[in-house]
Amino acid sequence: MTKKPNILIVMVDQLTGTLFPDGPAPFLHVPNLRKLADHSVRFGNAYTASPLCAPARASFMSGQLPRRTRVYDNAAEFASDIPTYAHHLRRAGYQTILSGKMHFVGPDQMHGFEQRLTTDIYPADFGWTPDYRKPGERIDWWYHNLGSVTGAGVAEITNQLEYDDDVCHEAVQKIYDLSRGADARPWCLTVSFTHPHDPFVARRRYWDLYEGAPECEPPEAMEYDDMDPHSQRLMDACDWRGMEVTPDHIRRARQGYFANISYVDDKIGEIFDALDASRQEAIVVFLSDHGEMLGRKGLWFKMNFFEGAARVPLMIMSPNLAAGLIETPVSTLDVLPTLCDLAGVMMADIEPWTDGQSLVPLALGAARDAPVAMEYAAEGTITPMVALRQGAWKYVHCLADPDQLFDLASDPDEEVNLAGDPRAAEVLAHFQNMVAERWDLPVYDEEVRASQARRWVVYEALRSGAYYPWDYQPLRAASERYMRNHMDLNVLEESKRFPRGE
Repeated sequence: MTKKPNILIVMVDQLTGTLFPDGPAPFLHVPNLRKLADHSVRFGNAYTASPLCAPARASFMSGQLPRRTRVYDNAAEFASDIPTYAHHLRRAGYQTILSGKMHFVGPDQMHGFEQRLTTDIYPADFGWTPDYRKPGERIDWWYHNLGSVTGAGVAEITNQLEYDDDVCHEAVQKIYDLSRGADARPWCLTVSFTHPHDPFVARRRYWDLYEGAPECEPPEAMEYDDMDPHSQRLMDACDWRGMEVTPDHIRRARQGYFANISYVDDKIGEIFDALDASRQEAIVVFLSDHGEMLGRKGLWFKMNFFEGAARVPLMIMSPNLAAGLIETPVSTLDVLPTLCDLAGVMMADIEPWTDGQSLVPLALGAARDAPVAMEYAAEGTITPMVALRQGAWKYVHCLADPDQLFDLASDPDEEVNLAGDPRAAEVLAHFQNMVAERWDLPVYDEEVRASQARRWVVYEALRSGAYYPWDYQPLRAASERYMRNHMDLNVLEESKRFPRGE
């Protein structure tokens, strides 16, 4: 029987797919990602299932949209009974390991992983719950503000850098440990970095790579009064009136963002080097959870369906898939069935549990026209928003707002909303019908409101009196590490050596 392939998943945070139209944009200093792109299937129009960390990651892991996972926002519990790719691969005989961020909320901090090498960078409780009962309220202690933009600059250590340094170190150590062969099963290692997520603060050696780069110049400004209602709500949520953002702030924020892409590329290089040094082979999947607006349309961060926030890089290197560009729109929901397909899991065993489709047939030349669906129901909204991308068209619908319809072939910057153009009436009707068939938005709204209300009660109760945190505590059994007196030193030294006999 042929051994199943090892799988390495590298996930980054808030990396916009607009910088990866066909692998990394030429101005980016990312030699490791560029080399990966040369050997990968590159999906130039890949989209997140939801443009916010926890919903996006739960959807990526489960292959299900947020309404189905009930992970509506960054403080919604990811239920233990939802199968993830870690569950499916583990059932198929894989070791499943996570190093880094996955933003699980709730007491289950594993979701199918046998081992977590680090804690998470963000809290696991209900403290970041939005409240639709108070539209327009800004929760100052955890909502985004524009301090990440005005505070962009250089530092040699930050909270985020400390975390990703540790994520990389633990992943590299695990790769070497896997090479020793103590466990004969194939492995799936997920390494998930928090960069280039804001704040836009970078180490000097990466910052200097982009000094004077034209790409750091501010994009065309957009006035608040010219924005659509959701964009205005996002600006209000970010307290845009509370800080003056100058062109130099924007320039430095973009420079810091690009610098942190180069930082994370270096970390990815360390992981690839360990894989090469330990003589192991693996399918490699590279992606982001969602994108970053970087000042486009006057917006920062994510939380909307514009290309900057919703599009993500997605590259897959596999010996069974020829390298090349695929421009058909796809989703991070498709990653779970793709992983299972590449691992030899029967598709019939996972189809009831996923909203996605395997990308293997598409990579092998099959046609695909299914729309890509997205949902968002977190801060900045007052009722759930949905979107569909099909062919060159993108449609955004919300019960509280006017429709948006963009032809990305002729209008890649989404400057002209065609929802009110009679010439696009047939296309608009097509998308409206698909939304009506797929979503019952009034019921969806009720579900979100009920979830929020429950969590506000539970969070307040659990923070009263003795507090038991759900944050993951990595287990490090010191008596099983290195040399201890219940071990045979000769056996230990030989078993921990790789390669042996050289």
